[in-house]
Amino acid sequence: MRILRWIGRFIAFCVLASVAVTIIFRVVDPPITPLMLIRPLEGIGGGKLVGIDRHWVPLGSISPALLRSVIAAEDGRFFSHGGVDWKAVEAARVRNENSKSGKVFGASTITMQCARNVFLWQGRNYVRKGLEVYFTYLTEFLWGKRRILEVYLNSIEWGEGIYGAEAAAQKYFGIPASRLTPRQAALMAAVLPNPRVWSPAKPTSYISSRASRIQARASGVSLAPLE
Repeated sequence: MRILRWIGRFIAFCVLASVAVTIIFRVVDPPITPLMLIRPLEGIGGGKLVGIDRHWVPLGSISPALLRSVIAAEDGRFFSHGGVDWKAVEAARVRNENSKSGKVFGASTITMQCARNVFLWQGRNYVRKGLEVYFTYLTEFLWGKRRILEVYLNSIEWGEGIYGAEAAAQKYFGIPASRLTPRQAALMAAVLPNPRVWSPAKPTSYISSRASRIQARASGVSLAPLE
């Protein structure tokens, strides 16, 4: 019984701590993410030093074109779901069951990616996935869509040692994120599935084509819920 009490106390402590940190990050910008710590360690193991290039900017200092492009590319129902897009989860399950290529299709929303980037480690296991869903609903409840999008766009990996929209815009196009054109924004969104391999500044034919599709979809994305 004593062991059970200690387990219960530990779980309660973890829940309270996670809620407290999430509340703090609602008003305080996360200074670093687990991935920012992991990448340099990977670089050392491979004999390559990787720094951290990141410049936090408020959401209002990021081009609306990039907001629309990222939503169009990563999570078209961002404003309508509660954190987890269960329709997309079911669609991904069906595609994976019928897939003959062996490719695994995911259904991560922007909120899920944000929760994973800020609070958790990378990987595919049930423990991490369960925690990801927990933090996803926690951030939806405590932050809201505007803050989620702001943290996401300032934390996501956009290249080797490059994190956030401002650092990426300056690296690839030599301009602040506020001045990104619709085409530049679409190219940045197009590389997000694998930003350490693809470059917005030197797009392959596949990335160029993907960016064109994203740009077309982005024109129909309304940012009214952020106002």
